[in-house]
Amino acid sequence: MSEYLNKVTDVLQRIENEEGERLQLVSRLVADTIQAGGLIFTFGCGHSHLPGLDAFYRAGGLANVSPMLDTDLMLHNGAAKSSRMEKMSGIASEIFRRYTPSAKDMIFIFSASGKNQVPVEMAQIAKNAGVKSVGVSSMAYAEKGGRLHEYVDIAIDCKIPYGDACMDVGDVKMGGLSTYAACFILNTCLINGAKIALKDGIKPPVYISGNVEGGREHNTVLENAYLGRIKHL
Repeated sequence: MSEYLNKVTDVLQRIENEEGERLQLVSRLVADTIQAGGLIFTFGCGHSHLPGLDAFYRAGGLANVSPMLDTDLMLHNGAAKSSRMEKMSGIASEIFRRYTPSAKDMIFIFSASGKNQVPVEMAQIAKNAGVKSVGVSSMAYAEKGGRLHEYVDIAIDCKIPYGDACMDVGDVKMGGLSTYAACFILNTCLINGAKIALKDGIKPPVYISGNVEGGREHNTVLENAYLGRIKHL
């Protein structure tokens, strides 16, 4: 337990120490999106869609987060199928068209390896549409075909090792790190972006727990503001 904990915290510490300047740039972009009344889209295939779910419709989360969830690229409708489909060309454009991000919005694109075709094409399509993009991937894959960082406006290195898993178990490794790293990066940027917006005089739209006094009433106001705009609300 201690060894795995140390490896998780080491990755998070490296992100803070080495990616701080870029995280600040992304936080400013989040603040600008809040001030413009835009949406913060998240996208990833397989396990890389989990950070978006973690930030969506939850206590302490920004209400303008909109995950792009395509069933064929998620695990519950055929994990092996989704792993093959994320390498196919032409899918990202149809997903982007369904969610219709605009120039006042932004998008986080998660791909631990940065190699697969769908997230790379999503970054290209976002750029062509004038939607600011943030790519979260590991530069450990850069010499192994990782290229998401080449197509986004701001690239964040999530610092995970090649292969993701970090704990030796016989001749294989277990204990993935990418979800911890990606959730830390996303939530850091959302929190800091909300703080910047507040400092600029804009109250960020933040959900509170529906299980505390006044929580349901508070959240209903935010739900009504985004119903019809956020596909999965």
